[in-house]
Amino acid sequence: MKKMMALAMAAVMTMAALTGCGGSGSGDSANGDVPVIGISQYGQHDSLDNCRKGFLLGLEESGLVEGVDYVIDYQNAGFDNTIASQIAQNFSANNVALMCGIATNSATACYAAAEDKNIPVIFTAISDPVEAKLDSGNITGTSDKLPIEEQLKLIRALQPDAKTIGILYTTSEPNSVSAVKEYQAKAPEYGFTIEAIGVMQQSEVLQAADTMISKGVDCMTNLTDNNVVGVLTSILEKTNDAGIPVYGSEIEQVKKGCVASAGIEYVALGKKTGAMAAKILKGEATAEEMPYETITDYETYINPGVLETLGLTVPEDIAAEAIDVTAE
Repeated sequence: MKKMMALAMAAVMTMAALTGCGGSGSGDSANGDVPVIGISQYGQHDSLDNCRKGFLLGLEESGLVEGVDYVIDYQNAGFDNTIASQIAQNFSANNVALMCGIATNSATACYAAAEDKNIPVIFTAISDPVEAKLDSGNITGTSDKLPIEEQLKLIRALQPDAKTIGILYTTSEPNSVSAVKEYQAKAPEYGFTIEAIGVMQQSEVLQAADTMISKGVDCMTNLTDNNVVGVLTSILEKTNDAGIPVYGSEIEQVKKGCVASAGIEYVALGKKTGAMAAKILKGEATAEEMPYETITDYETYINPGVLETLGLTVPEDIAAEAIDVTAE
């Protein structure tokens, strides 16, 4: 009986989450006809959270005021594709003014749900919009394409004798597949081979990490793969015990314990996305008129404590320019 009551309560909570705080596209708010922006975030980790924070800052810095010019219906899919689809369908049923998909799975679900009603969709945290088939139609946004060549240079500088780089990735995520292919193509130029292990879902990641460690790779490098990043802390526990450095793909991963990264800053990525969304809400441009933008500026981030623990030394020229994530 207790189990049945628990399942019933879980179902009620799920429906409540999917109902969201937004009503119709006219806002259904205390302020009357205020446009609703439906934000679908694929899951919760620091990088995606920073995208959302930046998105809201971008709207604000563009002169829009929450509660006056728009209201937010924020939903989190918990890395579940079914829930991501349900969230998007709910946004569509409520005729939101604009959908924002944070990460590929949420953006893809939003685009599919919005297409029949021609609701504009804006995305962020998508490495390869072309591979994800989100580069045409009433959709635009920002790409967080990885600076792969710069990452390879960084790994070579920190590990002059390394030969093999391990990568864990989700086989169904187009951005990850695209990034692995690029790594495999460019790695030989820097004297590396790539050992890639694909997973279907997050529950398989830690076992894949164990397999990777058993292969004796010299280091691992992360993508912006949500299934992998979602359990990064547990991966790092395993790799640290094995003495294997892990390189991140952005600042938050280095803060969590990766040794270093050549990557972009995700609040800035979100801000750009918010500014693009503001143009749509103001009627200054349509999503279809604005091509997606790739953020190309990157920084080098280092975690000195982890570097020291793993016996890695940062060359002076890199150290002079790098951002120490522990100094913030």
